[in-house]
Amino acid sequence: MYKRILVPIDGSPTSTRGLEEAVKLATLAGGSLRLLHVVNEISAAMGMPGFGEANIDVVQLQKEGGAKLLAQARESVQAQNIPVDTVLIESVSGRLSDHVLAQAKQWGAEIVVLGSHGRRGLGRMVLGSDAEQIIRSSEVPVLVVREPEAAE
Repeated sequence: MYKRILVPIDGSPTSTRGLEEAVKLATLAGGSLRLLHVVNEISAAMGMPGFGEANIDVVQLQKEGGAKLLAQARESVQAQNIPVDTVLIESVSGRLSDHVLAQAKQWGAEIVVLGSHGRRGLGRMVLGSDAEQIIRSSEVPVLVVREPEAAE
Protein backbone atom coordinates (compact mmCIF):
# COMPACT_ATOMS: atom_id res chain seq x y z
CA MET A 1 0.00 0.00 0.00
CA TYR A 2 1.02 3.64 -0.30
CA LYS A 3 3.29 4.84 2.51
CA ARG A 4 4.50 8.17 1.03
CA ILE A 5 1.60 10.34 -0.08
CA LEU A 6 2.22 13.74 -1.71
CA VAL A 7 -0.65 16.23 -1.40
CA PRO A 8 -0.49 19.58 -3.21
CA ILE A 9 -2.75 22.08 -1.43
CA ASP A 10 -3.90 25.60 -2.25
CA GLY A 11 -6.68 26.22 0.27
CA SER A 12 -9.51 25.69 -2.22
CA PRO A 13 -12.47 23.42 -1.40
CA THR A 14 -11.23 20.85 -3.92
CA SER A 15 -7.77 20.92 -2.39
CA THR A 16 -9.32 20.35 1.03
CA ARG A 17 -11.27 17.37 -0.32
CA GLY A 18 -8.03 15.97 -1.75
CA LEU A 19 -6.36 16.33 1.64
CA GLU A 20 -9.28 14.56 3.33
CA GLU A 21 -8.94 11.61 0.94
CA ALA A 22 -5.17 11.53 1.46
CA VAL A 23 -5.74 11.35 5.23
CA LYS A 24 -8.10 8.40 4.74
CA LEU A 25 -5.54 6.66 2.55
CA ALA A 26 -2.72 7.30 5.03
CA THR A 27 -4.88 5.98 7.86
CA LEU A 28 -5.63 2.76 5.97
CA ALA A 29 -2.07 2.25 4.78
CA GLY A 30 -0.17 3.48 7.82
CA GLY A 31 1.40 6.08 5.56
CA SER A 32 2.73 9.59 5.90
CA LEU A 33 1.86 12.77 4.05
CA ARG A 34 3.93 15.51 2.51
CA LEU A 35 1.90 18.65 1.97
CA LEU A 36 3.08 20.91 -0.84
CA HIS A 37 2.21 24.51 -1.61
CA VAL A 38 3.69 26.50 -4.50
CA VAL A 39 3.91 30.29 -4.65
CA ASN A 40 4.62 31.50 -8.18
CA GLU A 41 6.32 34.85 -7.59
CA ILE A 42 6.24 36.01 -11.20
CA SER A 43 2.53 35.46 -11.74
CA ALA A 44 1.80 37.05 -8.36
CA ALA A 45 3.80 40.14 -9.24
CA MET A 46 2.52 40.40 -12.80
CA GLY A 47 -1.06 39.63 -11.88
CA MET A 48 -1.50 43.12 -10.49
CA PRO A 49 -1.53 46.38 -12.46
CA GLY A 50 1.79 48.22 -12.41
CA PHE A 51 3.75 45.16 -11.36
CA GLY A 52 7.07 45.87 -9.76
CA GLU A 53 8.20 47.07 -6.39
CA ALA A 54 4.71 47.64 -4.98
CA ASN A 55 3.78 44.05 -5.79
CA ILE A 56 6.63 42.65 -3.75
CA ASP A 57 4.16 43.06 -0.88
CA VAL A 58 1.70 40.82 -2.76
CA VAL A 59 4.36 38.13 -3.17
CA GLN A 60 5.26 38.36 0.53
CA LEU A 61 1.58 38.06 1.48
CA GLN A 62 1.25 34.98 -0.72
CA LYS A 63 4.30 33.40 0.92
CA GLU A 64 2.91 34.12 4.37
CA GLY A 65 -0.49 32.81 3.35
CA GLY A 66 1.07 29.64 1.95
CA ALA A 67 3.06 29.07 5.15
CA LYS A 68 -0.09 29.60 7.23
CA LEU A 69 -2.10 27.23 5.01
CA LEU A 70 0.57 24.53 5.36
CA ALA A 71 0.77 25.00 9.13
CA GLN A 72 -3.01 24.67 9.55
CA ALA A 73 -3.16 21.60 7.33
CA ARG A 74 -0.20 20.03 9.16
CA GLU A 75 -1.91 20.56 12.53
CA SER A 76 -5.10 18.98 11.20
CA VAL A 77 -3.24 15.92 9.95
CA GLN A 78 -1.13 15.59 13.11
CA ALA A 79 -4.32 15.67 15.18
CA GLN A 80 -5.22 12.41 13.43
CA ASN A 81 -1.87 10.84 14.40
CA ILE A 82 -0.55 10.74 10.85
CA PRO A 83 3.11 11.61 10.20
CA VAL A 84 3.27 14.75 8.07
CA ASP A 85 5.75 17.28 6.79
CA THR A 86 5.38 20.34 4.60
CA VAL A 87 7.16 21.99 1.70
CA LEU A 88 6.65 25.56 0.50
CA ILE A 89 8.14 26.20 -2.91
CA GLU A 90 8.77 29.77 -4.00
CA SER A 91 9.09 29.71 -7.75
CA VAL A 92 9.80 32.19 -10.51
CA SER A 93 9.19 29.70 -13.29
CA GLY A 94 7.36 26.54 -14.22
CA ARG A 95 3.81 25.37 -13.81
CA LEU A 96 2.39 23.88 -10.65
CA SER A 97 2.46 20.48 -12.35
CA ASP A 98 6.23 20.78 -12.89
CA HIS A 99 6.81 21.39 -9.19
CA VAL A 100 4.47 18.61 -8.08
CA LEU A 101 6.15 16.09 -10.39
CA ALA A 102 9.64 17.16 -9.28
CA GLN A 103 8.68 16.94 -5.61
CA ALA A 104 7.12 13.51 -6.10
CA LYS A 105 10.32 12.24 -7.65
CA GLN A 106 12.66 13.96 -5.19
CA TRP A 107 10.76 12.78 -2.09
CA GLY A 108 10.02 9.31 -3.44
CA ALA A 109 6.24 9.66 -3.28
CA GLU A 110 4.31 6.48 -3.96
CA ILE A 111 1.10 8.33 -4.88
CA VAL A 112 -0.03 11.90 -5.48
CA VAL A 113 -3.47 12.90 -4.18
CA LEU A 114 -4.88 16.16 -5.47
CA GLY A 115 -8.10 18.04 -5.78
CA SER A 116 -9.21 19.16 -9.22
CA HIS A 117 -11.90 21.58 -10.27
CA GLY A 118 -12.71 19.36 -13.23
CA ARG A 119 -13.03 22.22 -15.67
CA ARG A 120 -14.18 21.29 -19.13
CA GLY A 121 -14.35 22.89 -22.53
CA LEU A 122 -13.15 26.46 -22.98
CA GLY A 123 -12.31 26.92 -19.29
CA ARG A 124 -9.89 23.99 -19.47
CA MET A 125 -8.39 25.19 -22.75
CA VAL A 126 -7.82 28.72 -21.49
CA LEU A 127 -6.64 27.85 -18.00
CA GLY A 128 -4.88 24.62 -18.82
CA SER A 129 -5.03 21.69 -16.48
CA ASP A 130 -2.25 21.07 -14.03
CA ALA A 131 -4.09 17.98 -12.81
CA GLU A 132 -4.17 16.60 -16.34
CA GLN A 133 -0.45 17.29 -16.80
CA ILE A 134 0.34 15.56 -13.50
CA ILE A 135 -1.75 12.54 -14.52
CA ARG A 136 -0.05 12.33 -17.94
CA SER A 137 3.50 12.73 -16.66
CA SER A 138 3.58 11.18 -13.19
CA GLU A 139 5.73 8.14 -12.62
CA VAL A 140 3.50 7.16 -9.68
CA PRO A 141 -0.27 6.72 -9.39
CA VAL A 142 -2.37 9.88 -9.08
CA LEU A 143 -5.66 10.02 -7.19
CA VAL A 144 -7.75 12.96 -8.41
CA VAL A 145 -10.56 14.13 -6.14
CA ARG A 146 -13.15 16.16 -8.00
CA GLU A 147 -15.34 18.94 -6.72
CA PRO A 148 -18.85 17.65 -6.05
CA GLU A 149 -21.47 18.55 -8.63
CA ALA A 150 -23.56 21.52 -7.57
CA ALA A 151 -27.02 20.59 -6.36
CA GLU A 152 -29.62 21.56 -8.93
